[in-house]
Amino acid sequence: METKTCNAAWQHMTRISKQGQVRNFVQILDMTDYVVETPLFPQAVLQTYSRINMEKDITTEQEQHVNDQRGGAQGNYREGMCRKIANVVDCLTRFPKSKRALITVCNEPMPDHSHDADAKCLRELHLYLDESEKLSGTVFFRAQAASIFPKNIHLIGSIMTEVAARLPDQPELGTLYYLATVLVSDRN
Repeated sequence: METKTCNAAWQHMTRISKQGQVRNFVQILDMTDYVVETPLFPQAVLQTYSRINMEKDITTEQEQHVNDQRGGAQGNYREGMCRKIANVVDCLTRFPKSKRALITVCNEPMPDHSHDADAKCLRELHLYLDESEKLSGTVFFRAQAASIFPKNIHLIGSIMTEVAARLPDQPELGTLYYLATVLVSDRN
């Protein structure tokens, strides 16, 4: 499978999802540049949502960027994220070859299918040091709207950047094996 830049992957997702939903979408992403700006997600908005979902404070000005069109309850991954990131850092610091450095986003073990807030799109992010000693990962999405991908990939890249900065050898970012059970054009 060809590795694509995040921007090229977003263009591909946008193109194929316009024809209808795509089941079991898979792509390998080069995470060295995870910023994908769109009219819905300019740089300032991407940074705001990544800060929110990484359980960091935002300014009053940044609060103006938040709206349901950009993700709503299904895209709120904030709960416990600081602790989850710290756990991954500790795992990869103590056991660099570990297979247990993961962030489980869904905090509800039995999500109620009738409540959007329980049905988080991003389910799990597994991080590891690859054979080149770069920080790489695998991510699993229940669903991905191509229009929301820029926000999600920015969050994943921001998490990877923070983890890498906190590891003893401060590795470069590598690749992300990206899986979505269903890919759609937008949230409608």
